[in-house]
Amino acid sequence: MGLVTKNVTKKKLAKLGKLALKRDPNLKRLEKAVQKLDKVSADVTPFILLLHSTRQEQTKQEVDFYKERETGSLPTTNDLIGRGEAKEFVTQWLKKLSNEHQDRNISLLSIVGHGGMGKTTLLQHVYEDEMTKEFDLKMWVCVSNNFDVKKVIADMLSTLKKKRPRLDDTLDTLQNSLRTEIMSKKFLLLLDDIWEEEENRDISKWEKVLAPLAYGKIGSGILVTTRMDSVATMIAKVIKKEKETFQLQGLEEDQCLKLLKSHAFADVENPNDYKRLIFIAGEIVKKLSGSPLAAKVIGGVLNSSLDERHWTKVLNSDFVSPKSGQDDIFLILRLSYMLLPKHLQYCFAFCSIFGQNYRFDKDDLVRMWISLGFIQQPHDQEWTMEDIGGRYFDDLVKNSFFDKFEDGRYYKMHDLIHELAQSVSVNECLRVEDGTKLPSIIPKTLRHLFVKTTNPDIIKKIGQFKYLHSMFLIYEASNQDLCNALIENFKASRSLRLLYIHASANLEIILEHIGNLIHLRYLMIDGYNLTMMPRSLSNLYHLQYLIYDGTWEGDYFLPSEINNLSNLHYVELPGNCISSIRGIGKLKSLQELNMFDLRDVSGYRIGELENMNELCKLGINSLDNIKDVEEACIAKLCAKRRLTELTLCWSNTDSRNIDLDETVLDNLQPPKCLRNFCIRNYMGARSAIWMNNVNPIFNLEKIKLTVCLECETLPPFGQLPFLKHLKLYDMPKVK
Repeated sequence: MGLVTKNVTKKKLAKLGKLALKRDPNLKRLEKAVQKLDKVSADVTPFILLLHSTRQEQTKQEVDFYKERETGSLPTTNDLIGRGEAKEFVTQWLKKLSNEHQDRNISLLSIVGHGGMGKTTLLQHVYEDEMTKEFDLKMWVCVSNNFDVKKVIADMLSTLKKKRPRLDDTLDTLQNSLRTEIMSKKFLLLLDDIWEEEENRDISKWEKVLAPLAYGKIGSGILVTTRMDSVATMIAKVIKKEKETFQLQGLEEDQCLKLLKSHAFADVENPNDYKRLIFIAGEIVKKLSGSPLAAKVIGGVLNSSLDERHWTKVLNSDFVSPKSGQDDIFLILRLSYMLLPKHLQYCFAFCSIFGQNYRFDKDDLVRMWISLGFIQQPHDQEWTMEDIGGRYFDDLVKNSFFDKFEDGRYYKMHDLIHELAQSVSVNECLRVEDGTKLPSIIPKTLRHLFVKTTNPDIIKKIGQFKYLHSMFLIYEASNQDLCNALIENFKASRSLRLLYIHASANLEIILEHIGNLIHLRYLMIDGYNLTMMPRSLSNLYHLQYLIYDGTWEGDYFLPSEINNLSNLHYVELPGNCISSIRGIGKLKSLQELNMFDLRDVSGYRIGELENMNELCKLGINSLDNIKDVEEACIAKLCAKRRLTELTLCWSNTDSRNIDLDETVLDNLQPPKCLRNFCIRNYMGARSAIWMNNVNPIFNLEKIKLTVCLECETLPPFGQLPFLKHLKLYDMPKVK
């Protein structure tokens, strides 16, 4: 009975539908539109399924990639394999400087060789050798092509003074500073990667660079690396010395194999168990032209999978002929790029937007990758986007696409690797600098633009590139011209996800028009004396990273509704500007809050921290503004499962309730994942209850207790298995 009723109802509805279509022409058009949509959706369904299948495959590849590989740094000693004789030659040359009579203060040795031969690595090991302690001063400067006289001198001074001079100082000022620093001192100067472009002009520039060095002590030396023998001749002519060179040739085949194996079998306990793979490696080495760089990079490619098919695929790749040559090395490097997973290819290619010898900061580069959508969302809730991006970066380091300097303080690309990045991103990345003009033909695929100019007309023309995802502007002229040029850019470049602005003159305002950049994820302003951030900044709801490297003036630097930006992960502002944000607790995605000044005012109390559970680094100041135990509990520090660094500070006042200090600290127990912990100006007589139990503080590596004037007892720090650093200062009553 029910089935019959349903059929009748369907027929009635169909008749009513036909009548309605006859009477209303709009409904007729709607019917045709729906039919077209049905057809389109039928056509697109296989494509969507294909996309879904491809996405699943890509995800599987990424998961497999990380299952097969563990990140880790290679021992630096491996990099000098096969270069023992070369290092001995250079160190012996340095020793002779003190022993032989010199007719001039400075001696010169040039290391000449093709790109990728290991010239820089060789001198890095020489630079750190014990024997260089005989020199009063050591300087390392990476020069590269089209060098600037003032920048090279500034780099020397920054090495000596550990502080970089201003480039707007006159050349005479910089030269006098350098002369003062090296006066009557024995120095060692390493000039890495010198090129020659136009001999007479370059000689004039080098005379200005090297003139102050004449005041150094006899026995001083200069070491130069270059691909060009003519550079060695030119520098010798400048300092009026006989040319002395050391030609760095390719590695012997057995040494090249040893270096490749050290990278290919990194983290493998028993490489000799893989005899078939070792045989394949021996065949691959015959194609590498003795290049240490090629051996390291291909070794990293092989290390991604210890499967024989993968190694055979690399061997059979038609990337070089057996005849050696500089072009062959570049083809080898290109192969290593092609064998990277797609997500690493995107990240690597983007790096060409930065100049040669650029110092990469790992954390900042990862933030840029995230803002540009290169990092896949983590499947594991324990991982953040920054964690995944860090893994991507570590993998590129392991594949020798980046070199680590100063124990990871910064990273650089070898010049051949940088050339590779430029070649694979030629249609997506463009750099315009040093007076060059915009190309007449711009590919529609251009997504990343770097401009360094004094010409506002070039800035105005950027507006025609409507699909840019990142823009780096370095402007060295009137800021009024910059502001006028930016108005049109902000209106046109609505696809921007990343914006970096550097102004050499005093930049006082950022235009309200920045509010048009609704997709912006990353904003960095590198300038001086900003009076305030624009109000429209509060409308950039996708913004994840806000960085201002400069000074600020006035009481209202940030817009009052900045706390609307709930997607903010990281904020870097001068001083303690971030504490001026009222209701900061709305920034639930924030990962670092270096110092939050508590006030007894709504919007600035410790309760703001209650739901900020993404915090990895936290500092709380003026804890004496907490009125009772219940208020301290609201912070829920123990629930912040990513918190690894915590600083707790009270104001430096004498009239305080000691019992309240103790109970407040009792209720600010951090999570067990904490690594670094600092307490300042605590007036309690005892430690917190949770500190006397090893379990809650089990993972601590660094502890700092300062100006705890009433504290009498210490927690059982000796039982902490991972503790590396302990500082106790100004604690007179400790028994």
